Amino acid sequence: MNRKLSGGAALVIAGVFVAGVFVYNSARMSSYQASMQQPPAPQATKTPTVAVVTVSPATYRAEVTGSGSVTAQYELTLNSRVSGQVQSVAAAFDAGQWVKAGTALAQLDDSQLKADVESARNALATAQVSYLEEQQSYDQAREEWAISGISDDPLSPLVLREPQLKAAQAEVDSARLTLEAAQRDLDSATIVAPFDAVVVSRSIAPGSYVQAGGELGSLLGAERVDISVPLSASQWAALPAEAELLSDNYPVSLIASDSAGSTDGLKDTAQWTGYVRHTGKHLDTSTRQRSLIASVDQPLTQATPLFPGTFVNVSLKGAEMSGLWQLPASALSQRGEIWTVSDDNLLAAWPAQVKFSDNQHIYVTPVGDQTDGAHVLVQPLSSYSTGMSVNPQQENSDGE
Repeated sequence: MNRKLSGGAALVIAGVFVAGVFVYNSARMSSYQASMQQPPAPQATKTPTVAVVTVSPATYRAEVTGSGSVTAQYELTLNSRVSGQVQSVAAAFDAGQWVKAGTALAQLDDSQLKADVESARNALATAQVSYLEEQQSYDQAREEWAISGISDDPLSPLVLREPQLKAAQAEVDSARLTLEAAQRDLDSATIVAPFDAVVVSRSIAPGSYVQAGGELGSLLGAERVDISVPLSASQWAALPAEAELLSDNYPVSLIASDSAGSTDGLKDTAQWTGYVRHTGKHLDTSTRQRSLIASVDQPLTQATPLFPGTFVNVSLKGAEMSGLWQLPASALSQRGEIWTVSDDNLLAAWPAQVKFSDNQHIYVTPVGDQTDGAHVLVQPLSSYSTGMSVNPQQENSDGE
């Protein structure tokens, strides 16, 4: 009897529990469905803070920059004018040596060349004797013709020996030229530097034989170096007139590209001052740019020698340009735009017309309606959009 009551009680308790769970779950489901039907609570929009600079149009002097490789004024493969065996080679005729114009670099055997000079000198003396004899015959013939009393000219110029005298004079002239050529050949047996140069290589040694036209070595001119600097059309527009560029050695600053921005002291020494030598008169077919040629005289005697092959950054002052904004370089977006903030704190994007730039700034034509006292973003982000509301925070023009 008690067992039956206990089993019934358990069934009643279990039924009550199941019913309670059902009622609880039904209430939870109803509450969830009701919450899903309600609109979400509005969230407050966060206004981004942006850094801006306030700018006004002003006049700035352009600075045009470029780069190029230093090349020697002359690059020469030194050849021999005459044939001969190399008797000696000067110590200066070695790779890396700096030689002055006229320095003897090598000596060829000149015994045959000396003989040629003496033979030519003898031929000239013989021709001169023949000319003097013919001159005497010519004078005598003219005197005899005058004594003859004949008033008419002779039937042939041979009578007065005019052609014979001209032929004798031609023989003298030819012999003199032959002697001069023989002397030049003799002088050429001594190989000399034709200009101040750096020896790049030497191709001969004592005892070697050189044919006329044979290679002796190679030289690079040391009197002047040139730097060809390609410039775009906008850079040319920022420069003064060509007449000013080519007058009074218009100054150009150069710095070795591998020392630019260094902190080991090279930046203070690897700098040079050159000048504009001339301007290119054609466009490069691949870059469609025109080059400005800068030069440095006596490059190897500078405080820091400027060697051919050095790659340098070049800068020179341009013309003064008025009505421009000076902006941090970071103000130019990746799409070539600058962004302004209106009085209502709304963003606007404008295509940038960059007139020139330097290491820290760009100089652009003003945009928008409020060109004086305009607020320009220091660093626009790609996520910004036109009309976006922002909270501008003022910075100075140096970004501090």
